[in-house]
Amino acid sequence: MYKWQKLGRVFNPEEITRGTWMKEYAQAPSVVIFEKFVRVYFCCRPLPDEKGQYVSYMAYVDLHRNNLFEILEISEEPVLKLGELGTFDEFGTYPTSVIKVEEDIRVYYGSFARCESVPFNAAIGVAKSEDNGKTFWRLGPGPILSYSPDEPFVLGSPKIRKFGDTWYIWYCAGKKWVNVNGSKQPVYKIRMAESTDGLNWKKQGKDILENVLEENECQASADVIFANGKYHMFFSYRYNVDFKTKGRGYRIGYAHSTDLKNWIREDRKAGMEISSDGGWDSESVSYAHLFRMDDRIYMLYQGNQMGKTGFGLAILEGDLY
Repeated sequence: MYKWQKLGRVFNPEEITRGTWMKEYAQAPSVVIFEKFVRVYFCCRPLPDEKGQYVSYMAYVDLHRNNLFEILEISEEPVLKLGELGTFDEFGTYPTSVIKVEEDIRVYYGSFARCESVPFNAAIGVAKSEDNGKTFWRLGPGPILSYSPDEPFVLGSPKIRKFGDTWYIWYCAGKKWVNVNGSKQPVYKIRMAESTDGLNWKKQGKDILENVLEENECQASADVIFANGKYHMFFSYRYNVDFKTKGRGYRIGYAHSTDLKNWIREDRKAGMEISSDGGWDSESVSYAHLFRMDDRIYMLYQGNQMGKTGFGLAILEGDLY
């Protein structure tokens, strides 16, 4: 089992003031490392409207590279505007995954489209920065990964990586909707696509991980890092219904692969559990993002209620093997 030392909560949006657009939630943290600071992108929300509906914006917080609990700057405005009327991302950009390749900084993001028969639908878009990651502009009004005959709805939770000359994106794809006592919940599994340019994608076309909880287990947010000759995946999984209760909420799982195609799931090795102190991550841990800095591996992750009160930081004792 890997051993992660939890260092504490880094950022709580409820403790800062940024107008009406950032009131709560700091979801799906994603890192770009600069010379003197670490920029963490995340998704936040204003308060819900009179119908209880949310929108989601992308923001960032800069942390001192030598002290990741020292906040240097917080974005004054959303770094990516919402989509235009009728587009796939009109109501939100969530979750996000940011990558810096040389001077090219891109964000791959899930969308939020409101529906009538079910609560929402989602696809995956991409945007690029021309000011060193402070703001982003879309490469087009439509998604780069969307629905297809075997992936009919809810494509989201993108995680982007580049290994060698190939771009890889892990994402969740909807399988079906389940109606339990009037509550409609999607069932989604982790899938992968690859690309030579990060824009035109070839889907692998299969679910990557087996189920361990139940047939309707939900899987998302698969972040992959290479170490000691293997690829290591940390992902989120939960029960389909009653997942807002402590025993059925998101947990962080683990799988490994030598070829990025076939994965062996061993959740017991993940080593990241909920806290027992009743605090901000005592009910759920999810949407992990791993990054290596100064020869150490760190994990950012969101806590209870899908990151409503922020994200925290952990450091791996030893290395991945």
